[in-house]
Amino acid sequence: MGRSKVLSLIGLATKAGKTASGEFCTEREVKSGGAALVIIADDASDNTKKKFRNMCDFYHVPICFYKDKDTLGHAMGKQFRASLAILDQGFAKGIRESMDAEDNTVA
Repeated sequence: MGRSKVLSLIGLATKAGKTASGEFCTEREVKSGGAALVIIADDASDNTKKKFRNMCDFYHVPICFYKDKDTLGHAMGKQFRASLAILDQGFAKGIRESMDAEDNTVA
């Protein structure tokens, strides 16, 4: 199986400087209104998932759960990443559409 379009888009967004990753940076972008989409690894802790789900609900930011920490980190050219924010509406839209195409659940 080839690399998914979602991961390619995350990689492109990262190269373009349109992502923030790690719990602290993701949270900061959600609260400052910079996040267009939040992606949480499926294998993140329940606590992390709940925290970001509640935060994204409150700030009206779309959130989705995708793959695992290793895969998300790798897509960004980093180590493990449990959470990341996409800071660009265009990338966010493309990623959500690609996730829908892959038949993932978008919250």
